[in-house]
Formats: sequence, structure tokens, C-alpha cells
Amino acid sequence: MAIIYNFLNNVWKDIKQENQNNFAFIFILLLLLSLPFKLAVTNTILTFFGVIVFWNYKKLKFNLSFSLLLPILLFILMMCSFFWTIDMERTVKAAPKEAFLLIIPLLFAIIPKFSRDQISKILKYYTYGFLIFALFFIFRAAIRYLILKDTAVFFYHQDQYKDLGLIPKDLNAIHFSVFSILAYVYFLAIEIKNIWQKTAMAILLFFILLLSSKNIILVAILITLIYIFYFAKSANRMRLRNLIVFTLVVGSVVFLGRIKKRFEAEFQSHTNKSISHNVIDGVPDSVHYVSIYEAWNNQTFSPNDYFPGTAFRVYQTRLFIEFLSEESIFWKGFGLNASFKKLEEKGDKYNIYKGTGNDDGYQNKNFHNQYIQNFAELGIFGLLILLMMLFVLLKKAFHNKDFIHFTFSILMISVFLTESFLWRQRGVVFFVLFYCIFMSENHKNKELIE
Repeated sequence: MAIIYNFLNNVWKDIKQENQNNFAFIFILLLLLSLPFKLAVTNTILTFFGVIVFWNYKKLKFNLSFSLLLPILLFILMMCSFFWTIDMERTVKAAPKEAFLLIIPLLFAIIPKFSRDQISKILKYYTYGFLIFALFFIFRAAIRYLILKDTAVFFYHQDQYKDLGLIPKDLNAIHFSVFSILAYVYFLAIEIKNIWQKTAMAILLFFILLLSSKNIILVAILITLIYIFYFAKSANRMRLRNLIVFTLVVGSVVFLGRIKKRFEAEFQSHTNKSISHNVIDGVPDSVHYVSIYEAWNNQTFSPNDYFPGTAFRVYQTRLFIEFLSEESIFWKGFGLNASFKKLEEKGDKYNIYKGTGNDDGYQNKNFHNQYIQNFAELGIFGLLILLMMLFVLLKKAFHNKDFIHFTFSILMISVFLTESFLWRQRGVVFFVLFYCIFMSENHKNKELIE
């Protein structure tokens, strides 16, 4: 207990000291750590933050850089889409959660810039926080397993019909994997790790594997390999040894149990015709797995057709290409969050599964691709602003030779390929906060990871 007390006491003193150096430190940290909680918690913290900044406005200096202007321009374009949206109700409902693209960059334009050392502290305590979240959900799953005797409590998120899954459904396993991978990378980037740091890194990697997001697992592998070969200062011989050990560990975990099933559901569809539907255990015989080829070419589907993740994204991309040729969306798009109406119409045309009861079916899903989502709803300028944000983010990461900044850039580029990440409040808060943190860095300080 004495060790824990001393640790927490030191953390508290450190946070107080950093907050004296920059009053925004505690608010930014709390906003990041509020991600797993109810959305009202994030909104409340941001409100208090805004009030404090407004109260001290005369003592502060306004400096809106080009990089901070970009998310603001994206928000302005979203608001302009009110003039041409095809679904005013959905556009109105979507606007409040996108306001973070305006509010957070404006706050960063007013508050003092964070030094590299202060950013390191934010990342450090963010990492500690998500390590605690990971331990909590793993422990929660273990208790639930003792009660329910079902291993499903250890994987992914809850579904609509069973109270199973590692985390609640509203947290979303893919999004929570994105939040967790930066915490894993923080420990990975420490050159000489003690036993506790190695253990913490292993726990976070294990937690990411349990969340079973194929894309994020692959990104974690890619980022780890990049670190081993290009960022680590170890000898080449040590890098090779670490690579072999890492590959064996990941390979033994990824292709076991439920994680294996999730990968099989994808790989079996990467052919002209899917392998028999009974390749994956537990799926009714009547279900047909749609292949990538079928998703792109079939003129009609049936309610028994099941789309694995990749095939569904190919189907959505196909619809977007059709919209480009059939609708006048190149310059303006359908309007913020207004593409659902057209996706539903296409769902009727192609006879995809419409859902029953609480199940929305496929026709009520967004594009699951941020690039396409921006283009379809905000036009070519919506896409160009997003690409410009990612370009300046990645360019600065290379310039600073900052591995965690680089990881965030690669992570966002990858996630935007498979998720409409910025169309969810937690997603937009996570992205714009870290974007502003990295792009507003004061360069007059020390290395990020010492």
C-alpha cells in the first residue's frame, strides 16, 4: 500500500506542477481520459475548459496556425452543407458532435503551446489511464466468465442480443482498440524498459488482441516492426531476435479461438467465390458468405447473404462509385450525415438484408470509410481538407522524428480506410485532440521519450 500511495502522490505532484506551467494540461488530460465514459462527461469537461480559457482570454495570445485552421474549415464546410443537404433532420442531429472540430482547435489557438516534455507527460498519464481501463475490462470479463461460463465475454464488444463481449457495445471494440494502441506504443517507444513497463506493454497488446479488431491488430504488428527496424537503437541482431519472438507470440494468439474466426471470416471471402458457408463454426447453414467479387459484381443479393467486414466495405465503395455517376455530388456531396437516405435506396435495389427487430440490417450502415464519407457528404473539398490534415500531420511526424506522432498518423490513415471515425463523437474528440496536441507543439524542448 505504501508503494501505491507514494506512486499516486508523485503522480499528483507531477500533474500539479505541469498544470502550473500550462493551465490547460489537466483539461487536455481529462478530455482524453474521458473517452471511455458517457459522452456527457467529455462535454462537461470541455465546457469548464472553455470557461477557464474565456476567463483568462486577455492574458492569452491568439495564434491560429494553418494546421489548426484545417479542422475548422472542415467544420465550416459541414455547416455550409445545411444549404444543400438532402436530409435536413440527420444533418441537424450530426452537427453538435462535429463541433469539436471547431471548438478544440480554437482553444489550442489561444492556450499556451505544450512543450515536448509536457506532451510526453500527457501521453504518459493517458497511457496509465488506458492501462487501468484494460485491466478493469479484463478483470470484469474474468468475473463474468465465472458467472456465465462463456468465453465470448473475453472478446470484441457486446452485441444487440447477448450481454457478452469484452466491453459494452457503445464503446465499440474498433474505436477502443484505436484508443489503446497509442498507450501500447508509449511503452514500446521506451528504449530500455524495466519489468513493469514490459508487463504493462504486454497487457495492453493482449487487450488489443482480445478486442479482435483485425485492422488494428495488423496496424499494431506493422508499427511494432517499424519500431524494431527503424526507430529502436538496438543492434540488428537484437532486432532480429525481437522480431522472431514477436512473430511467434502474435502468430500463436491471432490464429486461435475467436480471433482466428474473425480473420477466417475475412480471408474466406478474398476469392472470386466464397468457400462454403460452413467453414466457420457456429454459422447457420442457410447463411451465404459474400465474397469480395460478389460484393462488387452481384446485381442482387438475398436476406441470407452475410457480408464479412471487407466484403461489406467493397460493397459500400461500389455504391459510392455509382453515386458519383448518378448524382451531382462531386462538388457538394449529399450533406453532412445525409447519405443514409441514398444508401437505403440502394439497399432496396440490391435486396440486401434489411434487419429484424432491433437489428438495423446493412442498409442503415454508413460507408465505413472516412475518405468516402467525406467525399459523398461534403464533396471533393471535404475529402481534400481531410487529406491535407493527414499530410501535415505525417509531414511533421517525419520532421520531428517522433515515433508516437508517426504512429498516430499511420493509425489514423489506416482507420479512416475502414471506419467513418470522425462521424462518431469519441472518434472526433480523440482525433482532433491528438491532432492539435502534435501540431501545436512548442519545439524548444527535449525529446519525447527519454
